[in-house]
Amino acid sequence: MTARESGIIVPVKRSATLRQAVGYVIGAALDRAADGESPAVHFVSVASWRAADPGSGRERQRAADLLEQVTTWAGFELDEADIDSDTITVETAVIGDDDYLFSPGDYADLLTEYAEQHDLGRVVVDPEYTLVGQTTLVEPLEFELAQRDLVVAEAPVDRPTRRGRLVGRTSPARFLALFGISLLFYQVLGGFSGLFDLVTGVATALIVAVTLSGVSFYRDPMLRESPKRLLRGVIYIPYLLYEIIVSNLVVARVILDPRVDIDPRLTKIRVFVGSGFPLTMLANSITLTPGTLTVKADDQELYVHSLVPFAREGLFDGALERWVRFVFYGREAARFPSPRDRGDTEILQEPTASTTTGVDATAVADGGDEAVDAGGDQAGGVDRDEAVDAGGGKAVDVDDEAVDVDGDEAVDVDDDTTTDQREGNR
Repeated sequence: MTARESGIIVPVKRSATLRQAVGYVIGAALDRAADGESPAVHFVSVASWRAADPGSGRERQRAADLLEQVTTWAGFELDEADIDSDTITVETAVIGDDDYLFSPGDYADLLTEYAEQHDLGRVVVDPEYTLVGQTTLVEPLEFELAQRDLVVAEAPVDRPTRRGRLVGRTSPARFLALFGISLLFYQVLGGFSGLFDLVTGVATALIVAVTLSGVSFYRDPMLRESPKRLLRGVIYIPYLLYEIIVSNLVVARVILDPRVDIDPRLTKIRVFVGSGFPLTMLANSITLTPGTLTVKADDQELYVHSLVPFAREGLFDGALERWVRFVFYGREAARFPSPRDRGDTEILQEPTASTTTGVDATAVADGGDEAVDAGGDQAGGVDRDEAVDAGGGKAVDVDDEAVDVDGDEAVDVDDDTTTDQREGNR
């Protein structure tokens, strides 16, 4: 077995099975060491942030703490095996903080690049490893890694039994509220047409209330507040539809008018609407509005991708946040400073200048003030003064003058007549 095949890379993230995965990897490395090899194990934490992001230092410290804990676990495994720690090389690293990663393919490309740099040929994945948020995407990640000439293995661990309850305990208030709402909805659809609709509506509402009352409410409805919230929610719907229409028109103009630039950014705002249903309502309202997409909700912080400045400015103005506060807490709660006024906004994805080695940042490929030839030499604008030969030789301006890019000579050309033509005429 080659040294590359004996090297192991392990992406790590906090999970209930990470400790077992570390033990498995060290055990596999010890087996290879017993065969006379010198295995190397690299535990890597894939960053979910960019180095330039505000607050990235805190995230990096969390990743460093996790890697330190993993190193400690690996040391315990070596001590229990009574093996010299120098027998196996254990290294840690934080990778991927240069750009945001979204898909399993992005993660696989990053891990493959790291494996090639450190001559590693095997990847061991924790079954509970997560890429984005709380969604486990191990199978797609393993598939992507297998396409990149890496040996992929999943650590055999005992997964803990998840005892979280999907269905909460029902109560008379929840049961009666859901029954009443279902019955009213059924009658509205049926048009209150007679006894038959009343009987079938009651039966249907009973079935819905019995089966769904435990999951339809996150807390008991209150006789005093719930009707008010329902009424305020009805008032909110026309405003949300108005925002959707306006944003549709703005985005449509950006799509149809090539002169309008698209300016995508990933932003973070801290909101104060409460957890649970209010936060979900705000996040979904933002996503329903064209031009903005809620990527992640972390406690009271929303990560939102905005497509155009109009959508981003509206988000920072906090109109949707105030409306959600109005729906759940009343008119007084809506009188609240915007995220911009509170300083609770951050643009996480700043524009980056697209530069090329050896090329001036102001150079324009076609029709600008400056043009650059393929060899990296500089000449004047194509449409005004100077033009550049793609091979780096001589450049001829159709109007005024010709310039050698290497700086050797310049030949004046008048009225599209070359020197050779003049000599022939003479």
